Amino acid sequence: MPINFDKLPAGLVDLTKAAAVSLEKNRLTGQRAAVYLVLDRSRSMSHYYRNGSVQHLAERALGLSAQLDDDGIIPTVFFDSDAHPAVDISVDDYQGSIDRHHKALGRMGTTNYAAAMDEVIDHYLDSASTDPAFVIFQTDGAPDSRRATEQMLCRAAKLPLFWQFIGFGPGRFDFLRKLDVLEVPKKRVVDNAGFFPAGRAPKRMSDAELYDRLMGEFPDWLAAARRAGILD
Repeated sequence: MPINFDKLPAGLVDLTKAAAVSLEKNRLTGQRAAVYLVLDRSRSMSHYYRNGSVQHLAERALGLSAQLDDDGIIPTVFFDSDAHPAVDISVDDYQGSIDRHHKALGRMGTTNYAAAMDEVIDHYLDSASTDPAFVIFQTDGAPDSRRATEQMLCRAAKLPLFWQFIGFGPGRFDFLRKLDVLEVPKKRVVDNAGFFPAGRAPKRMSDAELYDRLMGEFPDWLAAARRAGILD
């Protein structure tokens, strides 16, 4: 069951309600999933940490998690030249949490998608969750190794994880668009990823639009994963 609204901080109630509308629209009411958040902290991301865009995304992710999960916690993986161990972002202590964790990690680096994906996979498998994972993966550019990223995504297609990539900034994100349409079944057993750009000012995207876009390909993946025996 989703978290009781009475237990949510006031700042998350409207987000949780907006997420519920999108879930109902996509016939996902009652669907369970463990929500993960993956955050790019390559050097080019500095602006988005300073202006609160990353914190805002985390709060919206908590609003979605309140509908899909019941523990009020999102395992969050920061990555740059490598992936950092997952930290918990909680409804009980979410304000300013992104800035605190980000600053504690020190110097920013490059953009190692594959390491971040590996960290999420390990965390999910170690959790022994019986629900699928919905992974919100934010970035502002292409990865250090396109080949390693594509290989990781294709291997992960056999697992009950869906990767929703979000691009911050003005880039074309050609590589992420390529990941979104990798061939099935030639390269992966199911289509396990989606992508959309959030533009130069991600905070300007309305909550309703963000949740609709997050949920855009998730229902199709759930159906395909069940047909493939990845999900019960």
